[in-house]
Amino acid sequence: MINVTIVGGSGYSGGELLRLLSFHPEVSIGQVTSERLAGRFVHSVHPNLRGVTRLKFVSIDELVPCDVLFLCLPHGSAVERIEAMKALAPK
Repeated sequence: MINVTIVGGSGYSGGELLRLLSFHPEVSIGQVTSERLAGRFVHSVHPNLRGVTRLKFVSIDELVPCDVLFLCLPHGSAVERIEAMKALAPK
């Protein structure tokens, strides 16, 4: 099983990635971030995922290592954060 983290899961691209990966047989989504929605259920923002996942958004500060890290951030934000996040998915 591949353990996945999605950074920036509250937007459209993060929600679509969540939807697609939720049904992948070899993927386990461990963490989804949103700074302003930390602590809230993912389905509160993406109602199409109600009944699909019970994940809650977490803060970036709470992230733990994973196998694959997806950055679904606004244009330019990913470049600014990638160096700091490399250690979370060392492969």
